[in-house]
Amino acid sequence: VQLVESGGGLVQAGESLTLSCAASGITFADFAIGWFRQAPGKAREGVACIRSSDDSTYYADSAKGRFTISSDNAKTTVFLHMKNLKPEDTADYFCGVTPGWFLKYGDNWRYPQFFESWGPGTQVSVSS
Repeated sequence: VQLVESGGGLVQAGESLTLSCAASGITFADFAIGWFRQAPGKAREGVACIRSSDDSTYYADSAKGRFTISSDNAKTTVFLHMKNLKPEDTADYFCGVTPGWFLKYGDNWRYPQFFESWGPGTQVSVSS
């Protein structure tokens, strides 16, 4: 499995960005792609997640109302549309994959240790 993130950049507060996670080599039919971020000196945290079998989505409180996760019809690219960006959104953003059925257990989608095949990440910097 290979995941590659792209779309990061430097923006001003209030602007928008769309990140892409290009996936290849996923062999299980039901999987979930999660977007995570890691700010300097902080732990990696879950931002949003989408499940391939039913397009169910999950969001961190910090992302609700501002971020939207979606995928293309082929389920090979997952997007994170981010609007009204804030300086606290500044971080490296990563995507990872996990079996879809795993999401039915509590808030598993939030925890990076349950995901794998991390890409190199894409940097998002939001200036005030």
